Amino acid sequence: MLICLPPSEGKTPAPDDGTPVDPAGLTAPELAPQRETVLDALASVSARDDATQVLHVGATLTEEVARNTALRTAPAAPATDVYTGVLYAAAGLGDLTGPTAQLADESVRIFSGLWGVVAPADRIPAYRLSMGVDLPGVGKLATAWRPHLARALEKRAAGDVVVDCRSAAYLAAWKPATTGEHAADWVAVRVVREAAGKRTVVSHNAKHTRGVLTGHLLRRAGDAPSSADELLAAARELDGQVIGTEVGTGLSYRMIEATLGDPTSRRGPRTLELVIA
Repeated sequence: MLICLPPSEGKTPAPDDGTPVDPAGLTAPELAPQRETVLDALASVSARDDATQVLHVGATLTEEVARNTALRTAPAAPATDVYTGVLYAAAGLGDLTGPTAQLADESVRIFSGLWGVVAPADRIPAYRLSMGVDLPGVGKLATAWRPHLARALEKRAAGDVVVDCRSAAYLAAWKPATTGEHAADWVAVRVVREAAGKRTVVSHNAKHTRGVLTGHLLRRAGDAPSSADELLAAARELDGQVIGTEVGTGLSYRMIEATLGDPTSRRGPRTLELVIA
């Protein structure tokens, strides 16, 4: 399996004694030249007076944007420590050890507007850059990364199941092939809530539920799924389990069902729908 995750919006800075990042030492070293290009462009833009506007962040994040000017020398930490937020807290990637940690490094790819993709153990500094940005000197990041990510990921994905938990901006940077030599079993994960017989899409709980699924796929006994049907069977192991608590109310919610839908187009993904209530 190949689990595709978005980065967290917020990033936790590494401890001051952390060794700086080595772009060529990250997973998929063939991405190093493009990483260097984006890194230089980001540093230049982040020094401008209009940096927050260009990077589409609020004025309250001026200090975080300023850190972008010194990322080559900034302390780095494992991606599991830098990326924080609902999905990552639920997945608990930083708590993995031994074979499960190795499986995570082999199977999880975190998409990034700056690095392209990283694995959980890759050491990176905290930064501010969304894949949706049109970065001066580089262009629209999803478009700029697309050919590089295709070369880096298509062979890894071929013949395997791709568990896609990404948001639209990161999806635009790489879509697995569903036909041809490098075809993969591409499955997008969708979370809905069932109440009074109706199912509606959720946001906060969706991130948490995708994190729970990610953690389950890495920790469960047995072989990792390698097809959409095996992924569905693994997801159904969570049926009936309490998987989270509502923010505000403190009420718990369960996963009540997992279903697998057909693709809506020839090149599109199947949909793994996780129903919570």
